[in-house]
Amino acid sequence: MAKKAIVAGASGLIGSHLLQILLTQAYYDEVLILVRKELPIEHHKLKQLVVDFDQLTSYLEELKGDAVFCCLGSTKKKTPDLSVYYKIDHDYAVQLAQLALQNGVKQYHLVSSIGANINGGNFYTKTKGQTEADITAIGLPTLHIYRPSALTGDRNEKRPMEKVVAVIMSLINPLFVGRYKKYRSIEGATVAMAMYKQSIKNATGVFIHESDKIEQIS
Repeated sequence: MAKKAIVAGASGLIGSHLLQILLTQAYYDEVLILVRKELPIEHHKLKQLVVDFDQLTSYLEELKGDAVFCCLGSTKKKTPDLSVYYKIDHDYAVQLAQLALQNGVKQYHLVSSIGANINGGNFYTKTKGQTEADITAIGLPTLHIYRPSALTGDRNEKRPMEKVVAVIMSLINPLFVGRYKKYRSIEGATVAMAMYKQSIKNATGVFIHESDKIEQIS
């Protein structure tokens, strides 16, 4: 039976790597990406659906497949309005999960963040924690939550500070050992490969993958 993957956030660091993996590996026969505007990519397996994320319910019929990968996210620099930031990081991801369940999608893969905590004092990590909790409550057959640490890798957009952070992290990563290994920086491509590998398994339930575990999976 043909396998179909659905990806939201395919233009980002993790999402772009995940898209290339899904297109080049044989497991999935069709890959649908939800985009605000079409990406300059062509592939016989790829279908691009231009969507208004504020109207996700209107695309219910198209959101049918075997696995949904949610790589949506923003930054405080790009989205200084915290209400808009929350909508992108939380509301879109949760609604997409609700529609996936409604369509009988078996797997949902969510990119969260290290330190995600619904009771946290930091807006960013608290939002991630709320997103995790609300999607878990939906009751999907299989939910994988990935909590990467500081992400490294080439992005489509320029983020000079991230390059500085990447250099610093490369120097201090060896200091994080034992239970602190999860704080080491991680390549976006590594997270993407872990997501793909988990998606081709048949395990059911809720799985939380901290950054060091993501490294092992990939």
